[in-house]
Amino acid sequence: MAFALTDKQATDQWSPDGWLARETLQQPVYRDTEALDAALKELSALPPIVTSWEVESLRGAIAEAQQGESFVLQGGDCAETFEECTSDIIVSRLKVLLQMSLVLSYGLRKPIVRIGRMAGQYAKPRSAPLESREEVSLPSFRGDLVNRESFTTGDREPDPKLLLRGYERAALTLNFIRSLVDGGFADLHHPENWDLDWVNHSPQSQAYEVIVDRITRSLDFIEHSTGRDLSRLRRTDFYTSHEGLLLHYEQAQTRYLDHRGLWYDLTAHFPWIGMRTAAPDGGHVEFFRGVANPMGIKIGPGMTPEWLLDLLRILNPKNQPGRITLIHRMGAGKVGDVLPPLIDAVQRAGALVLWMCDPMHGNIETVANGRKTRRLENIEAELRQAFELHSSAGTVLGGVHLELTGENVTECIGGARGLDEAGLDKSYRTQVDPRLNYEQAMELAMLITQQAAA
Repeated sequence: MAFALTDKQATDQWSPDGWLARETLQQPVYRDTEALDAALKELSALPPIVTSWEVESLRGAIAEAQQGESFVLQGGDCAETFEECTSDIIVSRLKVLLQMSLVLSYGLRKPIVRIGRMAGQYAKPRSAPLESREEVSLPSFRGDLVNRESFTTGDREPDPKLLLRGYERAALTLNFIRSLVDGGFADLHHPENWDLDWVNHSPQSQAYEVIVDRITRSLDFIEHSTGRDLSRLRRTDFYTSHEGLLLHYEQAQTRYLDHRGLWYDLTAHFPWIGMRTAAPDGGHVEFFRGVANPMGIKIGPGMTPEWLLDLLRILNPKNQPGRITLIHRMGAGKVGDVLPPLIDAVQRAGALVLWMCDPMHGNIETVANGRKTRRLENIEAELRQAFELHSSAGTVLGGVHLELTGENVTECIGGARGLDEAGLDKSYRTQVDPRLNYEQAMELAMLITQQAAA
């Protein structure tokens, strides 16, 4: 079954503001519409955060991952904050992704496509529009792009000026990342530069050092024996992603490029749609069907084959390679039952997609002290099952999506150090969902290489 446009879709004219005519969930209510219009006008005139040739480069890389020729590592914070736009925090996040990709590239024997949940992940979906404390109800905190976390009337009022602050923080973050990458920070000749201050305390450090030593010895041998400088290994491509949740922000940075004849959402290279906003007739699907970016669709236990095929027909009617990534997040106890019918439906339809596993979001639980957490054993279990299910179906699991940080946090239970519930309060810093710390992220990288080799 090939995806073909219906007559109605073929004649539909798309525009960046067409989503306004659709029911659009998870949007704040801006009471000061004049301030909103002024902020959007200013945002629309500012330079784009990313470029179309970077976006097209990522689309090509994802198309290769669909064929099993590369592997996608997408990771970063659950929710970025403006105050964390500091050099130390950005460097630590970049380091852990580079170190993971080093392990993955060595173990998988293929290129790693690096996509950060960075430089724009400032908005979060909420379960309810209002938050109540005692007898007071105020708008829910929707991330730094929308309002402020303090539980006061003024702070919880959606503020259009934060759209501009978010743009500035995203641009500053990506500019710093580009400077690091272009300056040789990702140079495989010197991976020792990536070590975090406390990495030597990790039980995984010895295995990691063996990998680093073997890679550097191999590079030295090739350069000395051939007389060639492998200069392209001194830098790496790095792409950004965020959930395309707040459509006013996405629309304001969406541009039509005459030389390509396409619209691009230039807030990020790789936006994604979450389950809460994936209604086929909703505003988010309407908006993203018109932009050329490669994009992700999060699929959870509630996703049906029919729903998924509708999304694929709307969002990728020409069945272009590299356009759609399906990021499944089922939970360790559900993935075995829910994922196979979805894989089968996509296979039967002949849809070109990249399958990625997000083993984080389906495994959240609340422990006795009230903290939200995730158990590393459940994260690993879902990841193992995902590899096995795709292998049995003859499909390629071509990537992993993780919420992680380079900081020494204690938010997820388990790992080589045996972090338990009592230890969560030692350094529990997340604004929304619990993240893997460096050691736990590295353990997962090791697991992925083992599973792929099995």
